[in-house]
Amino acid sequence: MAMIALGSAIGTGLFAGSKLAIAMAGPSVIFSYVLGGVIALLVMGALAEMTVKQPVAGSFGVYAERYLGRYAGYLTKYMYWSALIFAVGTEVSAIGEYMQFWFPEVPGVLWVLLFSAALLAVNFSSVKVFGTTEYWFSAIKVFAVIAFIVIAAWLVFHDPADGFGFANYSVDSGFFASGLSGTWSAVIVAIFSYMGIEAISIAAAEARNPQLAVRKAFKVSFLRLLLFYVLTMALILAIAPTSELISGGSPFVTVMDQVGIPFASSVLNFVLIIAALSAMNAQLYAATRMLHSLADAGHAPKLAHRTSRNGSPVHAVWMSGGGIAVAAIAVAVLPEGGFGLMMSLATFGALATWFMILLTHVSFRRQAARERSPLEFKLPGYPAASILGAALLGGLLLTTLFVEEFKFTLVFGLPFVVVMSLLYWLVFVRRQPVARS
Repeated sequence: MAMIALGSAIGTGLFAGSKLAIAMAGPSVIFSYVLGGVIALLVMGALAEMTVKQPVAGSFGVYAERYLGRYAGYLTKYMYWSALIFAVGTEVSAIGEYMQFWFPEVPGVLWVLLFSAALLAVNFSSVKVFGTTEYWFSAIKVFAVIAFIVIAAWLVFHDPADGFGFANYSVDSGFFASGLSGTWSAVIVAIFSYMGIEAISIAAAEARNPQLAVRKAFKVSFLRLLLFYVLTMALILAIAPTSELISGGSPFVTVMDQVGIPFASSVLNFVLIIAALSAMNAQLYAATRMLHSLADAGHAPKLAHRTSRNGSPVHAVWMSGGGIAVAAIAVAVLPEGGFGLMMSLATFGALATWFMILLTHVSFRRQAARERSPLEFKLPGYPAASILGAALLGGLLLTTLFVEEFKFTLVFGLPFVVVMSLLYWLVFVRRQPVARS
């Protein structure tokens, strides 16, 4: 389960999104990823506490339904589902760009369709096939990130006279290149990058020992994510000044070009593709399970609730592949801007879902206190931790209004909430379904 969390959270947000974050904040992006990591820790802790107590399919969507009401649960599930399908589109649109490194004459949309078909096939298979595939995808990219950290550390500490070192933090416009506002805005990219850690609770319902699996995954995955992101950013910014990192492709490619190892760029490009496939695979898995939960509650087409003989929700997989279609159109129409557009759309659901998770946790703890129900795992610092995390996420959502790269986040998000709310009150409430989740 820790690999599933890593698989979903280590993708284009790290390898491609880091370029945007560096452009927004300069070297102070290190603080952006630290703050984003703290928020992620609060969300993971709240989820772990609720999941250890009640491991269920649908996870935090079901928890929101139980502790905040049916409408809140419905909205949480759909906001998260929208985030996932657009995140899938983000990953696959990035793959189209990566493949053009080797095949510049081949349209990116063809690679989008080819790799999408392969991963749809994996998700049509059993949970065991998905888990095995995701484990090895994640293992490859985790090994690659560790190797990158070792190489980067050698460059920084071996001979600072070569132009590598922490002195690069003060080159160009200094450490806080865009002021504190830039550092704060870059937290949005960090949250998008960490998105996927909540997949732990979704996968818990299908684990043999959910309580043990969640506790173990929570303890190891956060430290690994923070290590990979924060340490990696610190080393990248010490190797090359901000102006160089944002002028080319992925900052990782820029750094590897400094190493001088033959075929280093091609090897790294392969890793970038594996990372995107891994994240896409994990996100598609989570999206299908969330849609399955919606159908179980009567809030989605009945087809989404049906499973194949091997237990895979095949129709939910097809429906959750909608982000792939959007990505294909975006890559075809905007070859250079498809990735940014998909990330902007996915960000609303990511921030809003984490916000709802923390609100749900507050209500969950209040009910547990009223019932005097013992908790095997507790989020330290409650209630201040949950309230602080929710406030920070709310602030980040408002900040998207003033950040050019995320100008479509609320332009999409607010109408989406209105439309889904109208569907709920005008269609689903009248049916008065009996929620089985």
